[in-house]
Amino acid sequence: MAELEIKDAKGKKVGKHVVNEAVKSVAKHRLHRAIVAEEANSRQGTQSAKTRSEVRGGGRKPYKQKKTGNARQGTIRAPHYAGGGMALAVKPRDYTKKLNVKERRAALLGAIAHQVEAGNLRVVDSIRFATAKTKDAVEFLKTCGVADARRILVVLPEYDATTYKCFRNLPNVEVRTAPAAKDSDVKTAAFSVRDMMVAHKIVVAKDAMQRIEEVWA
Repeated sequence: MAELEIKDAKGKKVGKHVVNEAVKSVAKHRLHRAIVAEEANSRQGTQSAKTRSEVRGGGRKPYKQKKTGNARQGTIRAPHYAGGGMALAVKPRDYTKKLNVKERRAALLGAIAHQVEAGNLRVVDSIRFATAKTKDAVEFLKTCGVADARRILVVLPEYDATTYKCFRNLPNVEVRTAPAAKDSDVKTAAFSVRDMMVAHKIVVAKDAMQRIEEVWA
């Protein structure tokens, strides 16, 4: 079992967190399937283009069939005309991909395990600020040793408006929350497999890590 150091806001070691046995690596194709499903399910699928029968105008023949020297045409709204309809026009569709709940749960735990093994995950005693100041968030990230990372994921135990305001002006930081309760559905996770995998460094509050393991492990 892996052990992670727990540090306070000043970078001082205050304890250890033993990672739950259920947090273990999974096959790459499971992570891939989960990420593909997440990205597909986020698509609105509302794109739409008109076919030649749906565009306005073009009701009459532009010129007679014969003796003009031109190719025969039936309407100026054919796809090869400017302003004409589109051939094989895209229409609204549902891109949803279903993923087994157990498979998604395994992918989430596998993503966490991957970051733990890579040494990219930091556990801190608490993530909380008295006032909404970006400089406080920057100092906190420097203390955690992750300030130079290109993508940083911060996981809170629960939503806190002040903390969100501290981080929101930092373009390389994403703030997420742990699942709400033990009986919550894995599909209502506040962060995704993709959030976990694209992050170069991850900072998790101790309570958030415990809740993640309690709910999903």
